[in-house]
Amino acid sequence: MRMADTIAIVLAAGLSRRMGARNKLLLSIGGMPMIRHMVMTYFEATQNAVCVVTGHEADKITQALHGAPVTIHNNPDYANGQASSVACGLRGADNCDRLFIGLGDQPNLTTKDLAQLLDRHANGDPSKIAIPQHDGQRGNPIVVPAGLRAQLLADPRAPGCKKFTRNHPEHVQFHALPNPGFYADIDTPEAYQAVSESRQEVTT
Repeated sequence: MRMADTIAIVLAAGLSRRMGARNKLLLSIGGMPMIRHMVMTYFEATQNAVCVVTGHEADKITQALHGAPVTIHNNPDYANGQASSVACGLRGADNCDRLFIGLGDQPNLTTKDLAQLLDRHANGDPSKIAIPQHDGQRGNPIVVPAGLRAQLLADPRAPGCKKFTRNHPEHVQFHALPNPGFYADIDTPEAYQAVSESRQEVTT
């Protein structure tokens, strides 16, 4: 499988309430804003421009991504929750064979993790949505085959993946992937501090 057949949708529209006054996606990871770090991780995996969905502080997120390989789609309804941002990305992403749908705040996720998930998707049932799972916990990103894009948008009251994957298990395949990057996002100052300290330990 050529990974270039995959486009990533990265959600960057949330209010970041639990981080306090700071927008977590603008915090530094490896010397760059977290959202830019995530975009480059997905770009390195897919070699396609990343579809970024903005909302809260859209101008700042766009500025942080200046010059990066992205297409930006603003979700005016971002305050209504993540499902509306997923729908915005599904409508805005270019045609492709499959889509990563991921979060902007998973800095421990690596290109190796993404390649492993895509490989499991290809070697399982590629007509189904691939979801990483470990010890009963669902992870992100997920892989959505292009053939299901329209079905994910069919219910205007609850577009996106969360309700669909729970109501239609016949379209879902879970893959046992223990890599911690799939299951850790950055919601609080404490979580960000832990990630920052772990990265300092690795580089020193």
